[in-house]
Amino acid sequence: MEGEEGGKLSIYKAARSIKRRENTLYNALKSIYQDSIFVGEISQLWPQLPLLANLRCGLWYSPKFYATCYFKSTDGHTNNWSFNTSRLNLHVAQLAGQKGGCMIVDATRRGKRFPDSMSKTIPIWTCVLNRAISDFRKEFHDTNRDASFKGDSNGCDEHASVTRDVSFDWDCSLHLPLWVSETEKASIEERLEEWTLGLRASGADIASLAACLKKPLRPLWISQKTVIWLNEVPDHDSWDFTPIILVSTSLSTGVSQHRTTSEFSWNYIPGAGDDEESWARGLSPSLFWNHVYDLINSGPDVCNQKVADLVEKNRVYRAYRGESAPQITVKPLKSSCLPHEEPLDIADISNIKIDTESSEDLAISWLGSTNVAVGTSQNAAGAADVDCVLNCDCETIPVNLPSAEAYLHLPMMTSKFDRFSLLNNLPSAVSFAKFNLRQRKRLLICCHNGEDISICVCLAILMSLFDEKGTFDDGKSFNMIKVTKWDMRRRLVYVCKFATNARPSRGNLRQVFNFLIGDKCIEQDLDIGGDE
Repeated sequence: MEGEEGGKLSIYKAARSIKRRENTLYNALKSIYQDSIFVGEISQLWPQLPLLANLRCGLWYSPKFYATCYFKSTDGHTNNWSFNTSRLNLHVAQLAGQKGGCMIVDATRRGKRFPDSMSKTIPIWTCVLNRAISDFRKEFHDTNRDASFKGDSNGCDEHASVTRDVSFDWDCSLHLPLWVSETEKASIEERLEEWTLGLRASGADIASLAACLKKPLRPLWISQKTVIWLNEVPDHDSWDFTPIILVSTSLSTGVSQHRTTSEFSWNYIPGAGDDEESWARGLSPSLFWNHVYDLINSGPDVCNQKVADLVEKNRVYRAYRGESAPQITVKPLKSSCLPHEEPLDIADISNIKIDTESSEDLAISWLGSTNVAVGTSQNAAGAADVDCVLNCDCETIPVNLPSAEAYLHLPMMTSKFDRFSLLNNLPSAVSFAKFNLRQRKRLLICCHNGEDISICVCLAILMSLFDEKGTFDDGKSFNMIKVTKWDMRRRLVYVCKFATNARPSRGNLRQVFNFLIGDKCIEQDLDIGGDE
């Protein structure tokens, strides 16, 4: 084949152009809708179990989720296995203990039945939690036994449910799907003890988990190729473990499948909800489900315009309410196209707010008894019981506060766009927090999604002004210690205990660390987790 100078496309670029042509907005939405039918059918097999979406892809596959979680596939990639204390997802384990189990929805585009988040990340997570709980139960039992010998029963009833009616034959083995090789399983098992020690050292509330879970956690895998006999579906209470049912919506095919209905032809895309910036054109999962039938029935020719109208109407509606509502722009791709083919359009991701309206209520999270809360900027305007607001969003927000001094706007950008934005603004943020917390005022810290920048600002404030127990001491304990990555890790676990949707990026966490160490040492490579 001739080169581009001869007017021909290479096989590689032609294949990519064909793939982009097949991965249209209508094909993605139609594929998501078709896969969501399967999710609905599986959820009805165990209606008592709450349905959770694994962010961000899984959030597209059902109109209503009980909650969300965040297990990354990269933590399960071969030779990159990880148990990340910045993504503990302890609320998932607690919810499973309360409800007798839970179901997690995700998908993958990579031509396999399950994403690595389900094949390895979650199995590693369940095993490490089981091991930590088992160790805690044994230590708790031994401590109470020694106390009973000494005739001291003080405090023994506080967590009596930890050992009451619970077998000590607690399953701590690693349960992986059959397609994971024995060699890879052995390599993962070699790291389990290290991860378990790391979890316990992080300050995670293992006692609450041990009291909540009566049976060990165990993953189960269900895909569209799983054979289920409807007259033999077991009751989840009959299992000797707490099930974490992993529902992969993807058909295990690496290529698009052409399908035809009575009205339209379309191509099925496995895991279509993945990488939403590349196809969604500003559409969010909740906006999609609010107008799903109108979009699906519109057909491929008018779907793009329908979505553009919905996104713009939603933007105007939010602007009228005083919420952050940036203009969504669409520009043509600059890549080569097939002969006589019109350029494809893609959303300008620099202006897109990711998951601005999830199906889960984006509530404000109060961090224990610290008088500090974290949340989204869109919820700050109507927040109750708030005395002052620190707004880290790039957009200003209307707030109803007693004085202008109770509101501080410090526009911050994530490290992907500005490596020093957070670092440069943290001194002012901590000073504002110190001034108000000294007066015992209730402080809300917000950003556009309440998941990254505001979490990092909270982390800096808690490290600077509070002791390890979460008591405001005006920075006395901070001035007496040399901050380490373990201090950061433990305090981040404390924040994530209350803000369960926290997803701080590694670049932003590094800026917090460099702010905290100040001139004590040069910039370090901080490895405490976070997203890439």
